[in-house]
Amino acid sequence: MNIHEYQAKQVLKSFGAPVAAGVAITSADEAEAAAKQLPGPLYVVKSQIHAGGRGKGRFKELGPDAKGGVRLARSIDEVVANAKEMLGNTLVTAQTGPAGKQVNRLYIEDGADIARELYCSLLVDRSTGRVSFVVSTEGGMDIEAVAHDTPEKIVTIDIDPEAGVTPANVAEINDAYGLTGAAAEDGETLFPTLYRAFVEKDMSMLEVNPLIVMENGRLRVLDAKVSFDGNALFRHEDMKALRDETEEDAKEIEASEWDLAYVALDGNIGCMVNGAGLAMATMDIIKLYGKEPANFCDVGGGASKEKVAAAFKIITADPAVQGILVNIFGGIMRCDVIAEGVVAAVREVGLKVPLVVRLEGTNVDEGKRILNESGLAITAADDLDDAAQKIVAAVG
Repeated sequence: MNIHEYQAKQVLKSFGAPVAAGVAITSADEAEAAAKQLPGPLYVVKSQIHAGGRGKGRFKELGPDAKGGVRLARSIDEVVANAKEMLGNTLVTAQTGPAGKQVNRLYIEDGADIARELYCSLLVDRSTGRVSFVVSTEGGMDIEAVAHDTPEKIVTIDIDPEAGVTPANVAEINDAYGLTGAAAEDGETLFPTLYRAFVEKDMSMLEVNPLIVMENGRLRVLDAKVSFDGNALFRHEDMKALRDETEEDAKEIEASEWDLAYVALDGNIGCMVNGAGLAMATMDIIKLYGKEPANFCDVGGGASKEKVAAAFKIITADPAVQGILVNIFGGIMRCDVIAEGVVAAVREVGLKVPLVVRLEGTNVDEGKRILNESGLAITAADDLDDAAQKIVAAVG
């Protein structure tokens, strides 16, 4: 689950991290009062959407010379003018895709005198099984580009879960940044604080980009992006309350209610698979044969007939879907249950696009019998390669 920048900063501030004063608004009428709560005279007006690259983004409704989704304002009147221009319009960034996201919230924040911009993130390093700091002196930039062009400027520091962030870890992070004086002293407090917030709130990612050194030598969290482990949200009702469903795809919201792993994509072939690895392989082979997947949909290892039917309905409700590939390898998952769910869903919602089904594993013969005797226009496939070719041909 993702949250907005202003929410992430509130969470980090509750742990003691240094963040600027700011006020979130949803209407331009609130902009003047919000700005008057801040020290000024420099303000920052920030679009609040679940996507990065906001500063470099552009609003669809405005001209090519318009400012991006993060703007400096040197007066309250400027704050108000920017708020009127930004709210309700569609911001397109490198991460939103061409459709963009409508800006429904702004964060009016006190400005800062910046001396240096740094990059800091925490994530779970699967190669070590530990939470790691990923730090770079190249803050405020596209970290993927830094990793590609100058990987030597990225340093990873693994944290021992039993010891937590030690003075030696802090010294290593400070050294990677080249921090001295007041900034290094702030690091002794800030880096353990970020780690504690990450662990205690079951975050899957915490990114501060940029982490700044101000002209006065102090550190400040200038931007913050936080994602939570969905499997741990039952422990954090306060974090669940921060969810903004207007930022999520309606199909993904419905899928979450059925405990389905579903991600909407930009293609035209819907996929229903059991197991994340098999789902990735299925999407890859669709691309290999010249088409694009419309979704990632993993029904899991122990799905019921009702859950399978729900997944099928969500896929067919996508107007971009021109064909569906069901690819099931039944280990824990039984092929007959998948077949029953597919048949039930098709009979309820109808079948307006080609459907190819590949079943293998537990109760496969019974599953194929159910499909064959259903009287529905379902194309059977012998293996994954055969299934991909058939659905691509049917759609093409």
